[in-house]
This record gives sequence, structure tokens and C-alpha cells, in this order.
Amino acid sequence: MMEKRFSDQELERIIDEATFYMCACPAQVVVQIRGLRELFQYQLSCEIDPGNDPAVHQAIADVTAKAHAMMEDCLDQILTMEGWDRTTLKMPEGLRRKMSEAVERGF
Repeated sequence: MMEKRFSDQELERIIDEATFYMCACPAQVVVQIRGLRELFQYQLSCEIDPGNDPAVHQAIADVTAKAHAMMEDCLDQILTMEGWDRTTLKMPEGLRRKMSEAVERGF
């Protein structure tokens, strides 16, 4: 079983917020988390197929779950370091201004 610290809806909010303010790094981590969730589910479906060696797919699922936990830890650290509101998952005002100013300057 893969434990999830962030729900799919929370991940979507982070991507929306990061995309709106052109802060790609948190969104890139979220993309990787989503991919690992998909890979994990895929391995579970392969594992039950009678033509497949379940040990192979269990090994992939186990490592995927570990990588997922590490990426969620990373996302948690990023949100803390950048000062995101953990209830609403909004980017902090100071970072928003920084991104807006960069857009105005044309990067």
C-alpha cells in the first residue's frame, strides 16, 4: 500500500497556484508524485495478471512507494521553506510578488 501525505486535490491546488505565479519547481515535484502514483497502480494491476511474475511487479511497486514517500517529503520541505499556507495551499504573498515582478520585467 502506498501512503499519501497529499491528496490528489491538494496536488492539483499546488499545481494551479504554482502555474499561475510561474513557479515551476513545486509543480514539477507534484508531476513526479502523480507519475509515481500511476506507476504504483499500474504495478498492482500487473501483479494480479496470471501471466506475470508477481514478484517482479511487487518489487517495482515497493521501490515506487519508497520514491513516492521521498518526493512527498521533498514537497513538504519546499512548501515549508517557501512559506506556503498549509491549509489553503496558497503561495505566500512575498513569493507571489516576486513572480509578478519577474513577469513585469520580462524575466
